[in-house]
Amino acid sequence: MQCVFVQIQCKPGTVYDVATEIALKEIHSELYSTSGHYDLMLKVYIPDGEDVGRFLNEGLFGIAGIERTLTTMTFNAF
Repeated sequence: MQCVFVQIQCKPGTVYDVATEIALKEIHSELYSTSGHYDLMLKVYIPDGEDVGRFLNEGLFGIAGIERTLTTMTFNAF
């Protein structure tokens, strides 16, 4: 599995709605509210063999209220 972090910036007033929609999709491992430029941080494990971009696009990026995302892929350090 590939661990990916997605930071999400929401349109003003939509953070709770976006977080609820993400939770209902049950594609995440962890979901946090954050301070700073982004409103939410999501930890997702992409199944082996799945395309990361397609998985996130189909499962997450169509949610109303998401304005911008920043995806950080992780790799084994050693």
